[in-house]
Amino acid sequence: MHSLTLQLLNHLCTEVLKDPRVGEIFRQSFITGAKYGIPEILEEIIKSYPFALEYLDEDVLKLAVLNRYEKIFNLICVAGMHRQLIIRTRGTGDSNKDNILHLAGKLAPPHQLSLVSGAALQMQRELHWFKEIEKYAPRAFSESENNKEKKPKMVFIKKHKKLIKEGEEWMKGTTQSYTLAAGLIATVVFAAAITIPGGNHDDTGIPNFSKEIAFKVFAVSDALSLFLSIASVLICLSILTARYAEDDFLFALPRRLIFGLVTLFLSITFMMIAYSSAIYLLFGEKKAWILITLAAFACLPVTLYGLLQFPLLKELIYSTYSPGIFGKHSDRLIR
Repeated sequence: MHSLTLQLLNHLCTEVLKDPRVGEIFRQSFITGAKYGIPEILEEIIKSYPFALEYLDEDVLKLAVLNRYEKIFNLICVAGMHRQLIIRTRGTGDSNKDNILHLAGKLAPPHQLSLVSGAALQMQRELHWFKEIEKYAPRAFSESENNKEKKPKMVFIKKHKKLIKEGEEWMKGTTQSYTLAAGLIATVVFAAAITIPGGNHDDTGIPNFSKEIAFKVFAVSDALSLFLSIASVLICLSILTARYAEDDFLFALPRRLIFGLVTLFLSITFMMIAYSSAIYLLFGEKKAWILITLAAFACLPVTLYGLLQFPLLKELIYSTYSPGIFGKHSDRLIR
C-alpha cells in the first residue's frame, strides 16, 4: 500500500508540473504535508520541483518541532538548512517571542507521546528533542527570555512537570516489582548455599558430592545467582532513591533500569541452573533423560521472563544507546 501510494504521489507531481499554477499548488501541498508530518510528500515535491526547497522555511521547522515530527526535522537537516532556520526563528512571528528552544520546551501532542510506552520513556523522548535542538541553536538562545521572562529550560520544566511526576511514579512502580523479585531470589539461593545438596561428611565437613561435576555447576551457579540478585537489588534501590531531576530521565535512570533488568535475568538463569543441578545430584542417577528433562523445565521460567520483559528492555536499550529518532545529518541537498 505504501509503495502504491508513493507511485501515485509521483504521478500527481508529474501532472502538476504541467499546470501553470505549479508553484502555488506545490506550496499548498508542501505545507499540508508538513502540517500532518508526511515527509514523503515533501521529498517528492522537492525532487520534482527543486524550487520547492524555498518552502523549507521557519514555519515548517516550527511545525516539526511543536508536533515532534522527527522525519520532517531530519529532512530539513539533510537539506542543510537547519542551522539557518533555527537562527531565523529567534522570537519572530510569535506573540510570546519564543525562539525555537522555547518551542522545543513545550509538551508534545498526546498522539506523539503515546508512540512510546511508559511516562519515563516519554520524558526521555522529550529530552532527546530538547537536546537535539539545543545542539544546533546558538548559545544565546538558551539564555534568552520570552515575553513572560521565561528561559527555554524554565519553559521545559514547567510544561513537563506532570510528565516528570508520572515518570517518577512509573519508574518507582516498575523498580519495586523487580526489587521484590531480586530479593526473593537472593533469599532462596543463599538458603541453598547453606543447605548443600547431599550434605557433608561428618568428620571432615566436606560436601559428599564435592567431586561431582554437577555439584561444581551447582556451587558456581548458586554463587553467581546470589551475587547478581544482590547487585540487582542495589541497582533498583539506587533508582528508588534517585532525585528524579528532569535530566536524569535522559540516561541515568534508563541505564540503571537496563542494568537492573539484565542482572535480574541472569540471576534467574543461574538460579534455575543451580536448582536443576541440585535435583540431578539427588535424583538423577546419572541418567541422560533426567538431565534433559530438567534442562527443558528449567528453560521455561527463563524463557517466560525473556518474552515478557524483552520488549521493555529492547525499548530501553534502543532509546538510550541507539542513534534514536534523529538520523544522520548531512549538508547535501536532496537528490
